[in-house]
Amino acid sequence: MKKKKTTGRIVLEIVGVLLALLWLSPFYIMLVNAFKTKREMFENTLAPPQEPIFGNFVQAFQELDFLRTFFNSFLITSLSIVCIVFFSAMAAYALSRNKSKVSGLIFFLFVASMLIPFQSVMIPLVKIFSELQSLNKWGLIFMYIGFGSGLSLFLYHGALKNIPLSLDEAAKIDGATKWQTFWHVIFPLLRPIGVTVAILNVIWIWNDFLLPSLVLGQGDETIPLKLFLFFGQYTKQWTLALAGLTISIIPVIIGYFIAQKHIIKGVSDGAVK
Repeated sequence: MKKKKTTGRIVLEIVGVLLALLWLSPFYIMLVNAFKTKREMFENTLAPPQEPIFGNFVQAFQELDFLRTFFNSFLITSLSIVCIVFFSAMAAYALSRNKSKVSGLIFFLFVASMLIPFQSVMIPLVKIFSELQSLNKWGLIFMYIGFGSGLSLFLYHGALKNIPLSLDEAAKIDGATKWQTFWHVIFPLLRPIGVTVAILNVIWIWNDFLLPSLVLGQGDETIPLKLFLFFGQYTKQWTLALAGLTISIIPVIIGYFIAQKHIIKGVSDGAVK
């Protein structure tokens, strides 16, 4: 019996290592080819560079205008996430605590919005915002709030079902208003699902290309949009693009390691509750 357990554990460890290598392989290809010339990259994509070329990173940093482009991506993503997290949590709280046909209909409309493909509303949306002269980063943030609220509200609404109504009643007896009850009692309990909502939306918004390409003008480009600069009609600067990708993911990795403690704690708290 002990041998079977040991064998099964070894098999699982081998499978885990293979999956980890498979997951890391795109990062390896991106990193090693970022230090190569174009000719060396096409001769052997998987081999490490013979003589690392750091000039690719300098040129990519300059052509991307990285500091300005990173600020645009950070501003759009952070403001969108803050608004999605807070507004979706407040809306879900109001809808879950008010049991009526109207609140049920509103919740159904939010959930149904997740089924509408973006391509079907793309042209009329851009037309409306162009007439309002809002095709800029602020208009893009407004769009992200709208598109991200459906799934976020759905997740918050499900989490609120597990929070007993007796907490609201106890806070009311203590003299708290609904606003105070939400911010001081309910919202702290929603932190685990809030972490999930934030992560899902950060991944989507930070890497989005289509919506910024329709909305943003010159000077407001995000990192994914600016990286398209390396792919022209007749030439594709793969080495510079890979160097740019490497530079662009460094802030995300640093941010993850800084917030890793809070992310893991939030997920573990949600599992316990």
